[in-house]
Amino acid sequence: MQDQETTDNPYASKKSAYYALVLLTIVYSFNFIDRQLLAILQESVKADLDLSDSQLGLLTGFAFAAFYVIAGIPIARWADRGNRRNIVALSLFVWSFMTALSGAVLNYTQLLLVRIGVGIGEAGGSPPSHSMISDIFPPTERASAIGFYSMGVSIGILFGFLAGGWLNEYFGWRVAFIVVGAPGILLAIVVRMSIAEPIRGLVEHRQVVDTPVPMMEVVSLLWSRRSFRHMAMGAALNAFAGYSISNWIASFMIRSHGMSTGELGTWLALTIGLGGAVGVFCGALLADRLAPRDKRWYMWLPALAGIICVPFTASTYLVAGAYTSLMMGIIPGILFNVYLGNTIATTHGLVGLRMRALSSAILFLIINIIGLGLGPWSIGMLSDYLEPSLGIESLRYAMLYLLPPIMFWSACHFFLAARTLREDLAAAPQ
Repeated sequence: MQDQETTDNPYASKKSAYYALVLLTIVYSFNFIDRQLLAILQESVKADLDLSDSQLGLLTGFAFAAFYVIAGIPIARWADRGNRRNIVALSLFVWSFMTALSGAVLNYTQLLLVRIGVGIGEAGGSPPSHSMISDIFPPTERASAIGFYSMGVSIGILFGFLAGGWLNEYFGWRVAFIVVGAPGILLAIVVRMSIAEPIRGLVEHRQVVDTPVPMMEVVSLLWSRRSFRHMAMGAALNAFAGYSISNWIASFMIRSHGMSTGELGTWLALTIGLGGAVGVFCGALLADRLAPRDKRWYMWLPALAGIICVPFTASTYLVAGAYTSLMMGIIPGILFNVYLGNTIATTHGLVGLRMRALSSAILFLIINIIGLGLGPWSIGMLSDYLEPSLGIESLRYAMLYLLPPIMFWSACHFFLAARTLREDLAAAPQ
């Protein structure tokens, strides 16, 4: 069996497995560079195109998320049957091209349409990549591998804030979109030419059934697991707070503390970008180390992280000084994404081999409709509502009123998910 596996498996060597993981993580980083770029640029875009906070929230939140999740389901179905490597490469090309095109728009409608195009392209990035990683790495290493891949969120935020902040300061927001979008087109060619499509189920010595699994069977299976229902809700609420902060923190610091985009982009790159990368990888790695004793640690860790975030998140918007506010954001910046690798790996543990990409898409549908769709948009609408009485401080109080309670609510769901997790994993289809 070992000789056969070595002969047939393109990822039999650790070197090829880690190369694919690193390259997919870079792709995911580009996903979030292109997505996050607008957050640091939006004050300049708002002034240039004369937009409201509600329009900005719709642009970065619901309009993007709606098309992201709508496209995600059929693309995930395709990935569970087709060549996932090719899907990732094609999707990367589409969203990078659309990001570069954002620099040429003339009005809000054009920018909205282009950002929808970015969302449709990005829908083909994560579910196929998650499925590939689960076929490259065995279950005992899966959360760590997906946690490493999930660092792409924070790396993308890091470079999005850093590059966007300084490019905007010296060249303007249009040049920033073009410069950041163009390299992804070249990276798509590298993905297509240099990594192989993994064999489904080989690392687990499991036979893959060729018959496609009906979508409703996957939905029904996931929904029947109480742990998944609570875990998905916990992840969605965590994402509500995380996306709201990553999309609005720059505007808050510029309005309430008068910071420039260059200096602010550097701060946020370190606190949210670098800190988040450490948190998501270490959270998944620690869960893999603790899980042999009790698999509930996959849920307990994000629950504990969420509880710790609450007072620091509130303090970020209560303190007076700019640098004190940024310092208060360091702990949430590290802990906000601890949930990500754990929830994806756990979701894959609950389903069969040909359900993995679709299960990721279903999880991301819930996360992105509630988190990305409603989070930034809700903050923008509440800020507009409070603006007549609070002026430029309306954004500060919109974030203060919504985000700490949401994080506490999220932690409660993760604790509830842990109660039935062991039984649900044991009942997963083989």
